Amino acid sequence: MDLSIFVSTFGLIFLAELGDKSQLTAMALALRYPWKRVFIGIAAAIAVLNLAAVLVGKLLFLLLPMFWVTLVAALLFLYFGYSALRHACDSEDDDGPVPTAADAVRTAFVMIFMAELGDKTQLVTASQAAVHSTSWPGMGTVFVASTLALCLVSLIGIFAGKQLVKVIPVCWIHRAAGFMFLLFGCAMVWKLPSLYQP
Repeated sequence: MDLSIFVSTFGLIFLAELGDKSQLTAMALALRYPWKRVFIGIAAAIAVLNLAAVLVGKLLFLLLPMFWVTLVAALLFLYFGYSALRHACDSEDDDGPVPTAADAVRTAFVMIFMAELGDKTQLVTASQAAVHSTSWPGMGTVFVASTLALCLVSLIGIFAGKQLVKVIPVCWIHRAAGFMFLLFGCAMVWKLPSLYQP
């Protein structure tokens, strides 16, 4: 494993993702679901996306027009925003069903997958892989560094969310997460006209 490739890729991805929507999404999901299940879903989505970025590179974006990717991601964020607001205080009333482990993993996987598909960090991973595509070890290093950086940023988001619960009521955090998801969804809808290519 080439240490210089690892450090450069890890640093680029880590800094690009700090405070990004995926980290905030990880934080919000960890407040509703068990954090270990959330992390499994996030890590699986990151691994799939980074593998696609490394192996396929720009071909992925040619096959999936960004308009449709963005539209699906926007609809998912709007749906989860609505759902989070609607059930913001359910955990305090204990009326609703407890989410299953499969629900937590599935929700985390889908939200992170759609949020990161075609995002700047996937483009950086693809470009780093293209630069170091002369050898499989170089491309493997890019994959490992990118995946570890994204997983670390997600863990930071998850544990930051867990600390928030100690000072802010869970109900209000869920409401804030719902508004955040709606904001991301609206921002994606706003971008759609610029991505449409008839």
